[in-house]
Amino acid sequence: PQPPLVPLSDCAAHLGGPAAGAMGGESIRLYVSGSIQGYKRGLRNQYEHTSLIKIAGVESKAEVDFYLGKRLAYIYKAKTEKKGSKYRVVWGKVMRPHGNVGVVRAKFRKNLPPSSIGGRVRVMLYPSRI
Repeated sequence: PQPPLVPLSDCAAHLGGPAAGAMGGESIRLYVSGSIQGYKRGLRNQYEHTSLIKIAGVESKAEVDFYLGKRLAYIYKAKTEKKGSKYRVVWGKVMRPHGNVGVVRAKFRKNLPPSSIGGRVRVMLYPSRI
């Protein structure tokens, strides 16, 4: 099923004002958590350009349809600071389902490093296809 989305009118009323979401107060989470399972592979070959992602709360191929085309963010911490932050991001995109249990194939702008396997990824709820 799709993640529960709260209408902005309800958020504004809850936070006290018509544009309270934009003016501060509680932040609205725009992503769903996912975990990196590994690379697309066969018995003898693996393809590092395609990663397998398990999205939290997605248990079937039919439920994957909502997430097709959504952006992914793999966030990691580096030793040297760049642009005022030690955190870096590799952006990617959900391409298609993989199997029947809610795993998706994703491609990232740069291939994910092997150290990312088992790690977390953010599945952004944009761009919307609704």
